[in-house]
Amino acid sequence: MRNYRSNFLKVCQRHQDYREDCLNLIASENIKSGAVREIWEKFYDLDGRYAEGENYLDGTPKMRHYQGQQFSSQMEAMVAEGFGKLFGVDFVEPRPISGSLANQSTFKGLSEYNGKKMLSLPLVEGGHITHDYTGMSGKVLGLEVSNLHYDEEEFNIDVEKSSQKIRETEPGFVVLGASLFPFPHPVDELSSVAKEVDAYTVYDAAHVLGLIAGNRFQDPLKEGADLVTSSTHKTFPGGQRGVIFGNLYSEEMEEIVERVQHASFPLSHSNHHLLTLAQNYPAIIEMEAFGEEYADQAIRNARVLAESLAENGIKVLGEDKGFTRSHQVVLDVKNQGGGKVLGERLQEAHIITNKNLLPWDESTAAEAPSGIRLGTQEVTRDGFKERDLNYLGELMAGIIKGEKKPGEVKLEVEELAAEKSLEYGFKSLEEMEDYLKTESY
Repeated sequence: MRNYRSNFLKVCQRHQDYREDCLNLIASENIKSGAVREIWEKFYDLDGRYAEGENYLDGTPKMRHYQGQQFSSQMEAMVAEGFGKLFGVDFVEPRPISGSLANQSTFKGLSEYNGKKMLSLPLVEGGHITHDYTGMSGKVLGLEVSNLHYDEEEFNIDVEKSSQKIRETEPGFVVLGASLFPFPHPVDELSSVAKEVDAYTVYDAAHVLGLIAGNRFQDPLKEGADLVTSSTHKTFPGGQRGVIFGNLYSEEMEEIVERVQHASFPLSHSNHHLLTLAQNYPAIIEMEAFGEEYADQAIRNARVLAESLAENGIKVLGEDKGFTRSHQVVLDVKNQGGGKVLGERLQEAHIITNKNLLPWDESTAAEAPSGIRLGTQEVTRDGFKERDLNYLGELMAGIIKGEKKPGEVKLEVEELAAEKSLEYGFKSLEEMEDYLKTESY
């Protein structure tokens, strides 16, 4: 056995130093601002405290079963109210400690109210593992999961065939949103069909929540979705956890919300991690202050990165649709060795990505898929603009085509990484407080 006692701190420090020298293009991650990090440093007593109990329908604490929670409950209420204001909703469930548990609570509550039939995208077409019959929906909740249809040419859900599937299967609810998500989903069209068969529509916004907050992506609730689930640490730069929200537009919806809340506590959560919950408050204020500018830049950066890669001979999907309308860029690198091989090669150059199944891959190809998924949200918060992403695309293309060795590119990447400087966030809680003093809070 390795000497774990003496090496632990060294390994952690090596990780920190290594990632500071890298450029991260994983679409599901983000850096935290100084204000969000300060929550950990200043209010560490929140860590490990329990806050079991019931909530009001708006998501604020109603009753807690432990003593000593009078102030943490105020904090929790402020986070719930902040999400409500940011997204213009009157129901928020702020307690899920991950996007996966946000989905579990939502699917459980809906299935109890409206039946166990569910329609969603399969994994190879961008669906999340929690949406799939092989994952939480099928294996944990025991839902009857069927698949929506996908149009490979449009690189999006096939509206006509999926509408027919909804009418034929009459599910209790339909799940939109995805892990592979360069273009908005047809929420308006499919939620209208879902209503025909008394089905509800859930929109998994985990990847695009920050873009929605910045008013630069589709607004799923305005387009007809009934509930939104999400993680809060991808394009939204908060604590690593989840959230659910929507509007209480009918007595039926109130009953569904009560079931979703019950599925969250006590069925899915006991302690819901108050310290990471508190981290979401600065992130909410950052999205109010900088959200539109940040979302604009992340999308522009994604398009420039896609264009640069395509101009340098890499197959970037969605070219006829402008490559992307989100933070994501999707590459088909099957002819250059596949996503796993190329992801490892890019990692040698300190460019961090992840391999990804593409719609035409076999589901058994998860370990060696054709694609690579890229996201620009973190490098955007690191302060990089179009010129930087164009240059990065050139460097990546050289590695993918085998024209440049990762070792030589690594030096250029480290020079870029040395220029990181937080944008679209508060450097400290004091800076956040100064901003709040100028606003109507």
